[in-house]
Amino acid sequence: MQEGTALASQALITVGLPVYNAMPYLPEAMESLLAQRYPHFEILAIVDGATDASLEYLRSIRDGRLRILTQTNQGVTATLNRLLRACRTPWLVRQDADDVSHPQRIGRLLEAIEAAPQAGMFYSLANYHPRGQSVGSFRCSRGTPEKLRAIVEDGYLLSICHPTVALHVEKTLALGGYRVGLHNEDADLWWRMALAHAIHCVPEELVGFRQNAASVSARNLSTQMTAALYVQYLLLSHLTRRAPQPFASIREQLARMLRPARLRAKEHLRAFNMALANQQYLRAGAGLAMSAIVSPGYVAGRLRDEFAPAGRIVNGVAPRFFYEQQEVLWL
Repeated sequence: MQEGTALASQALITVGLPVYNAMPYLPEAMESLLAQRYPHFEILAIVDGATDASLEYLRSIRDGRLRILTQTNQGVTATLNRLLRACRTPWLVRQDADDVSHPQRIGRLLEAIEAAPQAGMFYSLANYHPRGQSVGSFRCSRGTPEKLRAIVEDGYLLSICHPTVALHVEKTLALGGYRVGLHNEDADLWWRMALAHAIHCVPEELVGFRQNAASVSARNLSTQMTAALYVQYLLLSHLTRRAPQPFASIREQLARMLRPARLRAKEHLRAFNMALANQQYLRAGAGLAMSAIVSPGYVAGRLRDEFAPAGRIVNGVAPRFFYEQQEVLWL
C-alpha cells in the first residue's frame, strides 16, 4: 500500500487548496499547514492552470501528506468541486492559497467533529492577516445550528469566511456541491447546507484571512455584491417555491437594490486594511477617512459587529425588497 493511501485510510480530514498563481503567498500558507500541532491529515492541492511558480514550489515539498493534482484552468467553482470528488477522507477542510491556518486549527476542528459527527459543516472565526499589521476580524454569523438555520429561513444569507470551513464530503456532494459560478458559490452552499444539516460554529479565530488585492473577493466588488443578491434571490425562490430566472435576466433589477454609498464605504474599508498590511499608513488613513465620510452608518455597523458581535450578523438585504419587485423577478 502506498504511503499516501495508508495516510488517507487513517485520517478524517483533508485540507483542500485550489491553487492559481498563488505566489508569493503560497509558501506561508503551506508552512502553516505543515506546522499543525495535530499532524494526521492529508493536504490536497489542485493547481488550476497556474502560470507562475506555484506548481514548482509544491513539487519541492517533501512531505507524504501532500497530494498534488493539476488541470487546465477551470475556475474556482470547478476546482472546488474536484476537490470534493478527489477527497479520500470524510471531511474536506477549505483553505485558500494566500491564507494561513493557526497551529491549533486541525486539532480544534477534529474535537468539534467528534462532538457533533452528524453535522454537515463546521466553520471558525478568522482574523485579518498578517496579524500585527492588519486589524479586525472577518464579519461572521454566529450561534447554534438552530439560530443559523433560522437566519436562512428568514430569507437572509449567512456570513461565513470560506477558508475556515470544514465540509462533510458525502453530504456536500448530495446537495449538489458548489454551483452558480458567480464567485459567490460559497454563500449559495451555506444556505442549502443550513436547511439540510447542522452547521456548527467553532467560536475561535483559527484562520488568518488575507485581503489580497489580486484575489477574486477584492476585485469588482459591485459585480460581486450583485451576484450575492442573486444568491439571496435563489434562497427566496426556494423558500417561496417559485422558479428563479437566470442571473442575466434580472441582473439590472438586482443591481438597483445596492446602496452605492455603502458599497463605496466597503471598498474604502477594504483598501484601508490592505494598505495597513503593506505598511502604507498614509493610504490606510485616507481609506478609513473616506469610508467614514461616504457612509458613517456602514462604518458604525462594522465597528458594532467587531466589538459587540452578540447581535444577529447576516448578509443580504431585507427580503421585502425582492417581494416589492416580484412581478419582475418571478414571472
